[in-house]
Amino acid sequence: MGRFTSFVVFAEMRTGSNFLETNINAIPGLQCHGEAFNPHFIGYPDREEILGIRQADREADPHALLTAIRERSDGLGGFRYFNDHDPRVLEPVLADTACAKVVLTRNPLDSYVSWKIAQETGQWKLTHHRGRKTAKARFEPDEFSAHVARLQAFQVLLMNRLQTSGQTAFYIDYEDLQRVDVMNGLAAYLGVDGRMEALDPTLKRQNPGALRDKIENMEEAEAAMAELDRFHLSRTPNFEPRRGPAVPSYVAAAEAPLLYLPIRGGPVEEVSAWLAALDGLEASELPASMNQKALRQWKRKRPGHRSFTVLRHPLARAHHVFTSRILATGEGSMPQIRATLRRVHDLPIPSEAPGPDWTKEAHYTAFSAFLDWVKLSLAGSGGTRMVAAWESQSTALQGFGDFVLPDAVLREEELAQTLPALALAAGCKRTANIPAAPADTPFALADIYDAALEEKAQDAYARDYMMFGFGPWRG
Repeated sequence: MGRFTSFVVFAEMRTGSNFLETNINAIPGLQCHGEAFNPHFIGYPDREEILGIRQADREADPHALLTAIRERSDGLGGFRYFNDHDPRVLEPVLADTACAKVVLTRNPLDSYVSWKIAQETGQWKLTHHRGRKTAKARFEPDEFSAHVARLQAFQVLLMNRLQTSGQTAFYIDYEDLQRVDVMNGLAAYLGVDGRMEALDPTLKRQNPGALRDKIENMEEAEAAMAELDRFHLSRTPNFEPRRGPAVPSYVAAAEAPLLYLPIRGGPVEEVSAWLAALDGLEASELPASMNQKALRQWKRKRPGHRSFTVLRHPLARAHHVFTSRILATGEGSMPQIRATLRRVHDLPIPSEAPGPDWTKEAHYTAFSAFLDWVKLSLAGSGGTRMVAAWESQSTALQGFGDFVLPDAVLREEELAQTLPALALAAGCKRTANIPAAPADTPFALADIYDAALEEKAQDAYARDYMMFGFGPWRG
């Protein structure tokens, strides 16, 4: 019997993981079960179960599926795992030295462009060249920065956990996928006797050609690339260079020496508008997408600068996220997570935006259920990736501390007094009023608030209530 009893392929979207899995399954003695812990489906979008375990069973007990893959596969069983898959299985898998780790990497710019093209064409797999759909990708600097930061963070996590547990992984680069000898080397690493003579011809590369020919705004992309310290990210297992938290979300004043560290789900638009008004500008005219180098330069040019963040009451913040990101269906919403909350977690919300028949009672019931799910998510049991919009505000502050500590932590309900005082302390010559945050729709929190909702918010965000001394929401 070999040293491994299962395997996991750590990969991401558009890294070639479908092609790798197809070839793994062509090797006698190996069976890969797709994205077994994808929160939106089980294994593959058109499947209902893996080894007799359905998605609802997996949600109730993900470890049962791990056991089934290990004990009931046809040969050495495994699965693909992306950074946004069910976090409950990550630690058990990383701690299991009998689970072989395979890490598939690809140049982040290549994977980003491939993802953008697939979104444009709707084509995620290609089996016949004559069916290829073509399009060009629109490079979005903020989106790409978040893409790189997410990949880096996950790769560093994997490397550190393997180091501290004394394990090694089998690393495969996207370009290595076309080599039969590498596939057979993987088979040897996994400890099976089976080998392959040729690669499986079923899947075709979807976007051949030079990267320059696949990006419609290449000059803008090149300018964004110049801001990165280094870009040989796919050639090293730990995705060098290691970076602290991504800072493009930070909002800096154009002239005033003030820097706003936004906490998602809070009054981000209102505070940004106030910050811009100090210099007689609109929020869209503020410096955007700064990296650490640019932010340091901004600070050096403004001696005496002050940084600040703004806390929102946890219940009000959760309700705002619920109405604007989950219940709503427009820009900024989360359709995949919304669908998963409906289908997998039975959240009582409609498949489309609420209509005239959406009552106050229905809104209350749905939001109450959302608070229950948020508690599970914060405990690592929500079955979907953690999103900054509902992470605890204390966690957000800890993240800021890896790069910059705020001089001031303000409260939303006190901004009319504290923001002018902060501007005065920083030497600002212009004053501005903070715009009021619009009420959440289709119902405001004041329309449904009661002690039961407050209790659920305190249960979900106990650490924030304790750390920051929040009391009951007062509207």
